[in-house]
Amino acid sequence: MVNRGKILVRRGIPTLMTCAALLVAQPVAARPGADQDRARIDAVLDKNYPALDALYRDIHEHPELAFQESRTAALLAARMRGLGFTVTEQVGRTGLVAILRNGAGPTVLVRTELDALPLLEKTGLSYRSTAQQSVDGKQMPVDHACGHDIHMAWWVGTAEVLSEIKARWHGTLMFVAQPAEEVISGAKAMLADGLFTRFPKPDYAFAAHVGPEPTGTVTVKQGVMSSASDTVAITFHGLGVHGSMPDKGIDPIVEGARFVEDVQTVISRQKDPQKFGVITVGSFNGGTVANIIPDHADLQLTIRSFDPDVRALLNDGVATTAKAVADMAHAPAPDVRHLFGAAPVVNDPALAARAAALLENRLGAGNVKLVPSYLPGGSASEDYSEYVAAGVRQSVYFGIGGYEAATIALYKTEGKPLPVNHSPYFAPAPEASIRTGVETLTIAVLMVAERP
Repeated sequence: MVNRGKILVRRGIPTLMTCAALLVAQPVAARPGADQDRARIDAVLDKNYPALDALYRDIHEHPELAFQESRTAALLAARMRGLGFTVTEQVGRTGLVAILRNGAGPTVLVRTELDALPLLEKTGLSYRSTAQQSVDGKQMPVDHACGHDIHMAWWVGTAEVLSEIKARWHGTLMFVAQPAEEVISGAKAMLADGLFTRFPKPDYAFAAHVGPEPTGTVTVKQGVMSSASDTVAITFHGLGVHGSMPDKGIDPIVEGARFVEDVQTVISRQKDPQKFGVITVGSFNGGTVANIIPDHADLQLTIRSFDPDVRALLNDGVATTAKAVADMAHAPAPDVRHLFGAAPVVNDPALAARAAALLENRLGAGNVKLVPSYLPGGSASEDYSEYVAAGVRQSVYFGIGGYEAATIALYKTEGKPLPVNHSPYFAPAPEASIRTGVETLTIAVLMVAERP
């Protein structure tokens, strides 16, 4: 889900730790069995961590792109079957659903993502990725630069803990491994393939994302925690000619360049400055050699917003600006295609506050931040919102810190920016991140499915 800064972000997903007015969850009385739960979680993690680390490294070294995650899904399916889950593969093409029933009670969904990014890894890790896969017919390097490899390890780790403490909870676990989060398509694909009809419809849902905050910390946002996202492709048409005769043709590269500049006035002159909105042109391809004016140029961009009216304004502004620059060039109308999109992720405020309080008891004062609904969420986007929109009663999406304090201090001392999600240098600390993720998701499930 994510580009992260002080308002916590992960292509997907925001880290929400920047506002001065952050509210810290107040300690609550420990529930019956809480101390035993802590001891059991630690014991299972201590026993299983070497295997989780091996799984993480394997997935990191062999990343796969959206809807190509067959090997990754097979690894997770085998681990979940070994824990006693009933596993169905190829849901939404390459996704999987793992079900564990433990008597009457709520159905709780826990979700991870499977896919990586088309990016050359530059972390220098001994197990760094050298993999390549096809993107639109071109071979591209592949890297888990968003942290989904970490997510998959804590997803399996959470399943391991819960399968060993079945006496503490009741109901049905629904562990979902979703493809194609990076292209905001996998959740819809799974839902269209019967995720909530072939399998139980969840009462509760939980997920989490790693980001460039200190390890051992968790951010819980009430209400809107990430932006809506729309991905748009635009083709500007021109008339190809020799580069020495520009008057004899129509230059689509000039059209695209004018669009890149002019579309930002939709943000600066049309959108309410008090409301969030971002238009990013992330891809601009046109031409083949220096002395030919091509006949078309292709752009891809993302549009992000919180407010539905702003979302509509920005989408309309993109289309209107594209047509206007084509008209100015006396060019044919451009092709403007909405490829995919997702609504904001919205956490249930009451459940978020309850989770933050329980997590603070586990992780310690100062390590859990509860961000209230009236403060803005993060600017990254996530198609996890599709599950909530499809009828999950209550849901919380957590932010998990991924960098050791020493690493953060080193970058600060050197005057360098800390690598964030989608950077080729993004490298969270595996063990601390995975352990905190397992603790967070396990406590969240016990919160709603604890035996009476």
